[in-house]
Amino acid sequence: MSVAFTKEDSAETASETLLPDRPISPHPNLVTARGLAALEAQLEQARAAYDAAQQIEDVNERRRQAAIPLRDMRYFAARVRTAQVGADPVSSETVAFGGTVTFRREDGRVQTYRIVGEDEADPKSGSMSFVAPVAKVLLGKSVGDEVGASGQELEIIKIS
Repeated sequence: MSVAFTKEDSAETASETLLPDRPISPHPNLVTARGLAALEAQLEQARAAYDAAQQIEDVNERRRQAAIPLRDMRYFAARVRTAQVGADPVSSETVAFGGTVTFRREDGRVQTYRIVGEDEADPKSGSMSFVAPVAKVLLGKSVGDEVGASGQELEIIKIS
C-alpha cells in the first residue's frame, strides 16, 4: 500500500499529544492521610480516562484524548511515590502540619484553615499548603501569639 493512502499524524496532532509535564514542587511532598487518598484517587481517575481514550479507533483522536490523562498519570504517580504522610498533630498547643488554626487579622476578620500538603490545599474550602507564607509563619506558634504575614499582624485565637 502506498504511503499516500495511510493516515499520518499532522504536526498539529503531534503537538497536541506531547504535553509538557505538570510542574512538581521542589518542597518535600508532605501529605495528610486524606491527601494521600485523594492523590491515589486522582491517579486512578487519570488511568481510567487514559484507558477510555485507548478505545478510540481514530489514531489522531485517540492521541488527543489520551494526552491529558497520560500527563496526569505521570504527575500523580510521582506525587504518590514521593508522598510523606505527616502524623496527625499530637496536641493543640502549637500550630502543626495537619492541624487547624483560627486567627484574627488586623481588620477584625477571623479565618480558620487546616494546614495540609500542596496538592490538597484549597483556601476556598478552608485548607492551606504548609508552604504558603501565612502557614510558614503560623507553624510552631501558640494561641495568643501574634505573627506578621503579608504586611499585617495575625493573632492566633484557636488551635485544633
